[in-house]
Amino acid sequence: MKNQTLLGISRILLGICGFALIAVLFLPLWRIDLIAPQYPEGLRLLIFANKLACNVDIINGLNHYIGMKTLHTDDFIEFKILPYLVGFFSLSFIIVAFIGRKKPFYLLFILFICFGILSMYDFWRWEYNYGHDLMPDAAIVVPGMAYQPPLIGFKQLLNFGAYSFPDFGGWIFIVVGILSFLVMILEWRKKQKLNHSVVMMILITVIFSSCNTNPEKIVVGSDHCYSCKMRIIDAQFGAEIITPKGRIFKFDDAICLKAFLKEINATDNYRIYLVAYAGANELIEVKNAVILQSSLLRGPMGGDIAVFQYRGSIPSELRLNGKIIE
Repeated sequence: MKNQTLLGISRILLGICGFALIAVLFLPLWRIDLIAPQYPEGLRLLIFANKLACNVDIINGLNHYIGMKTLHTDDFIEFKILPYLVGFFSLSFIIVAFIGRKKPFYLLFILFICFGILSMYDFWRWEYNYGHDLMPDAAIVVPGMAYQPPLIGFKQLLNFGAYSFPDFGGWIFIVVGILSFLVMILEWRKKQKLNHSVVMMILITVIFSSCNTNPEKIVVGSDHCYSCKMRIIDAQFGAEIITPKGRIFKFDDAICLKAFLKEINATDNYRIYLVAYAGANELIEVKNAVILQSSLLRGPMGGDIAVFQYRGSIPSELRLNGKIIE
């Protein structure tokens, strides 16, 4: 009988999960941000458990020109049933924490994981239909073009960059999943004698790694410069910006980078990275970089700037025919 009872710490964690899910009813689950030169601050679509919010009307107005359906909360049955499902899982976590039995927890864990997988599939299916089912008499028709937003991450849609990420409510769901998995490990630990500190280190590492926005390596031949829209074919002169909201913009030349910064009136809160000229596509934060300007340098867009990790790594020919920008 004792082996069928949850640990005290497991019951506390499950109780936290249950009460945390209550907040999901009032917080946005997901967000889609659209960035374009005419909207440097971006447009945002927030998806709550029961509604769409933020710049819905503006996005609908823009989508009308390319033949996409307008978005209305009443058109989605998910918004009618999702609040009840969230309430069900919230109450279930609290009940399981109260009764403290393993079998109900295992069943709840499986149901919660299945719910997460089905929810993501449903979201992808909605995005696919939304981006592919276009009106043929639209004002702007690009043959073969689809406008499906990314499920998660970034995608270029004409002159708009689309970013799709979890919002506060979505991160709560992710943390609840992590805590539930931690409970599984803790219960398994009772038999395997796993060190408790190892379990906690796993949890801390996963949570902090999921919340940290790090620079992304520029993929030559695949990534595009956000400013000039050209495919990046030479990373030696590349650059990258991470905005205060965690958005990442990639560039093929310092000229494109400077034009973008001027356009958006960037502040010190923007993190700027430059590709090391002689490195293996390594990104160096601008405050730690040695920036050299030389007439011997020729970037993809005509730029004459290259970046080095330290002064000693600058080739002598460039050092004699250039100057370091402080």
